[in-house]
Amino acid sequence: MHPLISPSILNSDLADLRGQLASISTADVAHVDVMDNHFVPNLTWGLPVVQACVDTGILPVDAHLMIEDPDRWAPAYAEVGCASVTFHAEAAAAPVRLAREIRHLGARVGLGLRPASDITPYVDLLSEFDMVLVMTVEPGFGGQSFLESMLPKIRRTRSAADAAGLELSVQVDGGISRQTIERAAEAGADNFVAGSAVFRAEDAAAEVEALRTLALAHCHSH
Repeated sequence: MHPLISPSILNSDLADLRGQLASISTADVAHVDVMDNHFVPNLTWGLPVVQACVDTGILPVDAHLMIEDPDRWAPAYAEVGCASVTFHAEAAAAPVRLAREIRHLGARVGLGLRPASDITPYVDLLSEFDMVLVMTVEPGFGGQSFLESMLPKIRRTRSAADAAGLELSVQVDGGISRQTIERAAEAGADNFVAGSAVFRAEDAAAEVEALRTLALAHCHSH
C-alpha cells in the first residue's frame, strides 16, 4: 500500500484556512478533526467548516468525527463531499449500518479506536470499513506525545486485514513526526496524520515530503 500523508489542520492558523490548506497541497489528504465537547473535552468545528475545506478543492478531505451519536450526524459529512468519514467505535450504536450508509453516499469509511479500545471485537467486521484509525494519543488535543503502547494494536489490525485478504488502510493519528513515523509504518500503518509536526515546521510542504520519504522506506508492501 502506498503511504498517505494526511496533515491535520487542528493546530493550523484557522484565520487563514485556505492558505493553510494551500501550504499542504502536496499532501495526499487534509485531515479535519470534528470535536463536540462531549465525546472529547474539546470543541472545534462542525459541518460548515468541513464543507468549506471540501469546497476549496485543494485536497480530498478526511473527516475524523470525535463526536457522540455519529449514527445521526456522520452521513452529512459524506453528503457534503468528504472523501472519507471516520466515526468512533465507542460512540456508534450500529457501526455496520452506519458504515454502509456512509459508503452508499459515496465516501470511504473509517472506524476510529481510542487507545483503550481493542480491535478484536471488530476483526470479523473489517470488510465493512475502508480504514481503521488507531489513535496514538488520547483524542482531544493536538501536540501530544506518541503512545508506543499502540504499536501492537497497529500490528494486530494489519495482521487481521492481511489474514482476511483485505486492502484495509490503517491510519495513525497522534504524535506522528519524523521521530515516530518509521515505527508506525513498520508496525503496519499506511496512513499518517500529522498536525503539529507539519504546521509548526518552517516549511509545511517540505515536512510533508520528509514524512512521506520516511514512511515509504518503512511501509510494508502488503
